[in-house]
Amino acid sequence: MSDTRILNTRIFIALALCLTLCAACSKQVVKPAYEGPKEAYAKALLLIEEKEYDAGRELLIEITNRDAGTDYAPLAQLKIAESYIKADENEVALEEYRRFLKNYPDNKYSSYAKYQIATLVFNTIEGPDRGYRAAYTAIKEFQSLNEQYPRNPYKDIVPLRIEKSRNILAEHEFYVGEFYYKRDAFAAAIRRFNVILTKFPEYPDMGKLYYHMGLSYKGLKDSAKAREFLDKAKDSTRDTTLLKKIDKELSKL
Repeated sequence: MSDTRILNTRIFIALALCLTLCAACSKQVVKPAYEGPKEAYAKALLLIEEKEYDAGRELLIEITNRDAGTDYAPLAQLKIAESYIKADENEVALEEYRRFLKNYPDNKYSSYAKYQIATLVFNTIEGPDRGYRAAYTAIKEFQSLNEQYPRNPYKDIVPLRIEKSRNILAEHEFYVGEFYYKRDAFAAAIRRFNVILTKFPEYPDMGKLYYHMGLSYKGLKDSAKAREFLDKAKDSTRDTTLLKKIDKELSKL
C-alpha cells in the first residue's frame, strides 16, 4: 500500500473516531448553570421528567446546599426522594424522605413525607410467609404518622392499610401454625393459632382458623375441645367446601 493510501486511511479512521466521540458527547446531559432556587427547581423538574435523574438531582442538591433558608429547599429534598421512586430505587427514596423529616420536621409537607415512608414499606409486603417484617414495620410507620400528625390528610387510607398489614401478620401466624400441624406438632400449632385469637380478633377467616384448631385438638386426642372448635368453625363460615370437611370431621368424633 502506498504512503498516500496509508495516510488517507489514517485520516479516515481519525475522522470516524471524532464523529463517534462527538455523537457520544452530544448525548451527555450538561447540568444547567445555577441561577437561583426558583430557576434551578424548574429546570430540575424538567430534567427529572425527561428521566435525566442525576442532572436533576444535582440541581436539587445545590438548592438544599446554597439556599437552605428558602421555601425551595424542602421542596427540592422532596423531589430528590420522588426522583428515586421514579427510578425504581425505593430504598434510597426511603432514606431521602427520612432526611427530609430530619431537616424539616415542622414543614407543612412533613406528614406527606411520613406517609410516603409508610407506603414504601407497605408496598414491600409480599405475603404471610415472607411479608411479616414489612407488615410489622408498616403498621408502626402508619401509627407513627397518626400520632405525630393527627390532622394528616390520609385518614381514609391509613386504617385500611393497617388492617391489611395486620391480616398479613395474622396469616403469618396461621402459616406457622399450619406448618406445625402438618408435622403433628399439635400443641405448637394450637399456640400459634391462639396468637391469632388473642392479638388479631378481626381475622377475616375464622372458619378456617377454628377448623384447624379443631383438627389440632383431635390430634391431641382431646375430643371435647376438637368438637368445640369444629362447631365454632361451622358457625363462622359459609364456604361449602369447608363445611363439608367440618361435617366429615364431626362425624368421626
